[in-house]
Order: sequence, then structure tokens, then C-alpha cells
Amino acid sequence: MALIRIDHVPETVKVNSPLYIIIPEPGKVGGMEVARCKVLYLLHGHSDDGSAWQRNTAIEAMAALYDLVVVMPSAGLSFYTNQPNGQNYFTYLTEELPHYLKYVFGLSPERKDTFIAGNSMGGYGAFKAAFLHPELYSAAASFSGLLSLAFFRLSIDDPFLVELRYVFGDLKRLPGSEHDPEGWIKNAASHSGLLPKLFASCGRQDDLYPLNTQFHATCQAEGIPLEFDEVDGFHDWFFWNAQIKRFLAANLKPL
Repeated sequence: MALIRIDHVPETVKVNSPLYIIIPEPGKVGGMEVARCKVLYLLHGHSDDGSAWQRNTAIEAMAALYDLVVVMPSAGLSFYTNQPNGQNYFTYLTEELPHYLKYVFGLSPERKDTFIAGNSMGGYGAFKAAFLHPELYSAAASFSGLLSLAFFRLSIDDPFLVELRYVFGDLKRLPGSEHDPEGWIKNAASHSGLLPKLFASCGRQDDLYPLNTQFHATCQAEGIPLEFDEVDGFHDWFFWNAQIKRFLAANLKPL
């Protein structure tokens, strides 16, 4: 496998955005051409960048096992959202980046070949993409995801509120918007059969565990199929390494 770093300036983001890709080398693994490989978009969490998964987990070994291309974009602190300042990270993730990878590497953009997953902020981004653009992905996973606006209910003097306003704009307008996880569920309830296969997990010792169990309960109430894994674990790479391994094993066949 080869690890490639690309520094490019997407039209939708307008700043240099390091992009990391694990890809078969020199074009074939197990006899499969790169254009026929499955593609996993793997999203990082808050305060990390696109290199985090490769540095902290065994994702490269997993990619070799499944003949898998892994795409790890950098999204700063954006929550993979189209921001008021014109940096459109969500459009980059769901539109510009797949077209770019098809043009440069010949990667398949077909739904049957495409998966998305992420940890923490990346779990939020992965499920947002899966719920709002279900036609793009065959399966999606959120590991310890920020799956509730309750996370944003901070005291008025919390400095993190400044960052959230920069990302989302007026926070009072979030409930029911495209940024609201509960809104994703309610909007998808009438066409749940069109959603990709959904998997979520969160360690019981994680501060975000109550948010994840509530998200799961809301999905159940609205008839949204979601496999939810409740196990012991913390908000750390030991947990996320085990969960990405489980997600890939459930959706791909090893060589």
C-alpha cells in the first residue's frame, strides 16, 4: 500500500487542505485494479487533521486486507459544514472531493463502492453526509459521534461558543436545520429505505455516551434502522481502532 499526501486548494474551501490517501501500489492488490476498489472516506475529529487515522490506528493494514482505498481529508474545526465565511467543507466532502478523486485516480464514485465513517466530530460529519446524501454511500459509521445539539448547550461565557458561531452562524437557528442530528432523523423517516446501512458506537465511559444513546432511541422511534454498539470504552484511539475494524469486517470481504 502507498500513503499519498496531496496539498491542494479546493474550489469549495479556498485554502490549502492536506489530503491523505491509502491506495494500492503499484495499482493492483490481489489482482484488482484501483478503479474497481472500494473507497472509504474516513473523517477525523476535532483538533486533528487528515493524518490522524493513519498515525493512530492500523487502518493501513486493514486497507491492505480488504483491497480498500482510504481517503482521509482535512477539515480543520469545521464540523464538515458549509460555513458562513464561504468555506464549504460539506460540499467539498460530498461533491468536489469525489469528482477530484475520480479525475486524478480513477476511483469509483458509485454508491455500491463507497463508504464513510469518522470519529467524534468526524462521526457527526459522516452521519450528516449519509443522512443528507444517502445516494452516495452504501454504509456509514459514527464512532463516539457528536450526534446531538445538546453538546452545544454551553454556558454563555464558554469560549467554545465563539468557535461554534464561526462554524454554524446563529446557534439559535440550529434546531431543525441541516446541522441538527435530530432533524436528519425526522427528515429521513419517510424514506428510511433509501438510507445507507448505518452503524454507530460509543464507549460507556465516554462523556458523549448519553448523546449517542439518545440518537439511537430517536432512530428507533422514527423507524430508522441503526445498528448501535454499546461496549466499555473511552473517547480514544484504542476504542476507535477496534470500531473501524468491526465496521470494515461487517461490510467488506477480506482478500
